[in-house]
Amino acid sequence: MTRNVDNSPVRVVVQNGEHWMRNIGDLAMLSVALRRMREHWSGASLHVMTSAPALLRAYHPDIQPVSDGRMPRFLGEPLAAAGSRLGLVVAGLASMGSLRAREGLLGVVERLRNAPRAAPVTTSAEVSDSDGAGPDISSRPAVEAAFREASLVLAIGGGYMNDVDPWQFHRTLDLLHHGMQRGVPTAMVGQGFGPLTEPSLVARAAEVLPGVDLIALREDRVGPDLLAGLGVPADRIVVTGDDAIELAYAVRQDELGTGLGVCLRVAGYSPVAVRAQEAVGRAVRAVAGGFGARLVPLVISEQGAEDRRSTLPLVAEYLDVAPVQGRFVTPVEVARRVGGCRLVVTGAYHLAVFALAQGIPVVGLSSSRYYDEKLLGLDAMFGGEGLHLVRLDDPDLEDRVASAARSAWERAPALRSGLRERASAQIERGKAAYERVFSLVDDPSIR
Repeated sequence: MTRNVDNSPVRVVVQNGEHWMRNIGDLAMLSVALRRMREHWSGASLHVMTSAPALLRAYHPDIQPVSDGRMPRFLGEPLAAAGSRLGLVVAGLASMGSLRAREGLLGVVERLRNAPRAAPVTTSAEVSDSDGAGPDISSRPAVEAAFREASLVLAIGGGYMNDVDPWQFHRTLDLLHHGMQRGVPTAMVGQGFGPLTEPSLVARAAEVLPGVDLIALREDRVGPDLLAGLGVPADRIVVTGDDAIELAYAVRQDELGTGLGVCLRVAGYSPVAVRAQEAVGRAVRAVAGGFGARLVPLVISEQGAEDRRSTLPLVAEYLDVAPVQGRFVTPVEVARRVGGCRLVVTGAYHLAVFALAQGIPVVGLSSSRYYDEKLLGLDAMFGGEGLHLVRLDDPDLEDRVASAARSAWERAPALRSGLRERASAQIERGKAAYERVFSLVDDPSIR
């Protein structure tokens, strides 16, 4: 079906999990969401929030980018128009060039703010969005245009509904609230909630979330109780699993992998001491060497090249290392790299998703409550059998990682079919949740 009940074309405003299009996990969830909507509404007009319109169009040529204002319009519009012809690498380089230029401009603005002056320096909302919650982007002209005659506002999966990412938290709730005020159906899918303790964020969530028509969660350990505490009705909450599971499951291989995949995430929300990084490196090299396995460096986040910078040193001293993936690749390419592994040791959540979805066990690395909850929630969705969590502040870290990795390597054949069955079940639950989302548009009487 391609039209609303009143016979007008379906128009969906999609809040993307990561606007710069530099996180493979977020790109995987976006890909699944767009495909599911296209399969149901073949002629729908799909409008996706982004800071990188050219890169979005390179990934999805038939999608309409909606600028969040981070790229100047005089650059964003021509780049978006050319994105589908530029290809991933050229579009990616153009987008990253604009990001660096913007960061340079913000640096100048910040220096002007801090310099002695007789009168305050003012800046446009296009560049002064780095402090606090940032401006409400729902009032921007491009966003207002996308909301005209909108049939649905959909916030796709991500781990941003928490204390860690207040900017994305606020702009998502602002967009959903904007849709509610216009009487447009709203939904959230593939969501991970929490930790959520900061009072202003809790208050905003309690104000907006009870009005969302459907919230589909990727885990059942934390999210359902958290949403209930915020006043969200139980009949509007469903647990599905992560939407990216479907993408990875679709490229699963018949034969058991032979590589040992590795990724270490070092970021502000995932701090890792240098000694811990070195301990993880020694552990994975020792385990791979003991089994005669190739080490496969894996990258999910290219934001600031964070995964690349922290992962490549771990494999640098090993003799048999797979070539690292390119900087601008598709989620399917990364999922296939994961599929060639027998085991994945990772501090990046979506690599664990890609692995478990294909029946591959995981040693998950965490240094924060945020990552504890993400990885433990994922493990629970796969029956508590395929993921062994290791804290990066463990005093016996090297031994813990090595022991968990050896055990998972040996158990991999026995775990394979059970993990895949759980992946398949979650995919079906995700599809059922999307059917409920589609019904919000196709049959407004159910709201």
